[in-house]
Amino acid sequence: MQIQDYSGHPLLDPLDALPADRPFTTAEALAAGLTYDQLRVLIAKGALRHPIRGVYVAARVPDSIALRCQCLRLVVPEDAVVVDRHAGWLHGAEMVLAPNEHIHLEPVRLFLPAGRGRLRNHLADSGERTFRTDDLMEIGGLRVTTPLRTALDLGRHRWPDRSLAAMDQMLRLKSFTKEELINGVERFRGARWVRTLRLMVEHVDGRAESPPESVMRLRWIETHLPYPTPQIEVWDGPDFLARLDLGNEESRYAAEYDGAEWHSSPEQRAHDRRRREVARERGEWVIDAFVKEDLWGPTAHIERRLREGAARAALRFGRRSA
Repeated sequence: MQIQDYSGHPLLDPLDALPADRPFTTAEALAAGLTYDQLRVLIAKGALRHPIRGVYVAARVPDSIALRCQCLRLVVPEDAVVVDRHAGWLHGAEMVLAPNEHIHLEPVRLFLPAGRGRLRNHLADSGERTFRTDDLMEIGGLRVTTPLRTALDLGRHRWPDRSLAAMDQMLRLKSFTKEELINGVERFRGARWVRTLRLMVEHVDGRAESPPESVMRLRWIETHLPYPTPQIEVWDGPDFLARLDLGNEESRYAAEYDGAEWHSSPEQRAHDRRRREVARERGEWVIDAFVKEDLWGPTAHIERRLREGAARAALRFGRRSA
């Protein structure tokens, strides 16, 4: 593989100097003779992945829990505990990572047992935290918070959007029940952001397939429309017609989130149009589609559009709107 760095100098098979079947650190790559610019080019060309700060892996190595453990073991001290979003990532809930973290890497979330101080380097976002024995488990030689403790930690976030979305993704793992999550709230009485956790935990639903779907559901709830259900199946007798991201079966109103990754190509948009048209006509639903700009930023007016959509459904089907 011959590529050029940003100054236009050719690089002859730079991958030959790097491990082909395991992750490696930035220091290891530099010791092999590569530069930071060369690493950036290899990532831009799709030859390398950069899963966490300070660690790289060849793109052809498939992602797995074992690989994630290998990556973390390169930067995590033996007595540290992997927590929060990186614990969730390690358990298999990759969508708990911060928005765009696959592009702009953030320090790994690590905590030391109380009394051990904190890690001080650019790779770790660290501090001290108190754990019970049943809060911790081992995965691939790493100490990590259990899925339940991870969900309770992620739910204690300043922003309700992030709190609900993270807990939804953790509940999707089916490692604990919603009742266990609710029952775990009181042990954090007085902790930072526990009020957000207490408010959001009642709305957690593991059927949400992505963080934007969770945020869309929260906006719906805040609008005080009839309570929404994620992933509603639409049938016409024995015929399955479609699965809708969010809706209320009594009002026959539904909302869908069209993320750029799965709903941007002409083929994907055509499929969405056909699926929704069938659900509208044969399934008798009113359906609105939303994109990122509807949920965040200066053009975010999803609450108004949800109210208008529910009103259209009430007119069409003769039901009283909330």
